[in-house]
Amino acid sequence: MHTKRIIPCLDVNNGRVVKGINFVNLKDAGDPVSVAAAYDKAGADEVVFLDITASSDHRDTVVDMVRDVAANVFIPFTVGGGIRTVDDFRLLLREGADKISINSSAIDNPDLISDAALKFGSQCVVVAIDAKRNDDGTWNIYKHGGRIDCGIDAVEWAIEAEKRGAGEILLTSMDCDGTKAGYDIELTKAISSSVKIPVIASGGAGTKEHFLEALTTGGAEAALAASLFHYKELEIIDLKKYLRDNNVPIRL
Repeated sequence: MHTKRIIPCLDVNNGRVVKGINFVNLKDAGDPVSVAAAYDKAGADEVVFLDITASSDHRDTVVDMVRDVAANVFIPFTVGGGIRTVDDFRLLLREGADKISINSSAIDNPDLISDAALKFGSQCVVVAIDAKRNDDGTWNIYKHGGRIDCGIDAVEWAIEAEKRGAGEILLTSMDCDGTKAGYDIELTKAISSSVKIPVIASGGAGTKEHFLEALTTGGAEAALAASLFHYKELEIIDLKKYLRDNNVPIRL
């Protein structure tokens, strides 16, 4: 049986890790290498970096960050934000990123998923899905940081992403994100039961029980959180011991 994974997510702005509330009041939280190394030591299975400014003029900064993290951190790491072409994939993978996460660019150009999977392998391609519940109980996907409703069903898009070669789905519930009221288990289960590739649950973690629910009832292979770990409200090792004690296969 696969061990389940716990993944901290770090927002990066101009080559620095930042913390904020609802994407505002951003405060510097250190350099990515130090922060990632601390999570490595704390027992994280992987780390995700999201370039929140994601414009092309920051690409060189991100490349430098990836190179430095790769040289100093020994767990897999994913980089996302502003990645639009196969060349962007090539550049960041060459510098040491293990996986690349794409969201808006995959929606705008689904061939990017298949092209990248063909060139670098599905294991490198993470399709991030930001989903919001509709009045009828279905979910639509959104792009550009949750600002634009694409009018596409989230479950159908996950199936399409898998068919095109995605190796993993990073699934964020926009309804639950930042609430600390728990992951959207219904959404997570709907996606995880529709695809064979791993689903990373994101958005809403507030307690150890929330992780347990996402990794069992929700069918997720991994659970991601940000502020909960950043602000030391939950230590990764304590979470992992709790999960192990509740019969979740986990690496300690």
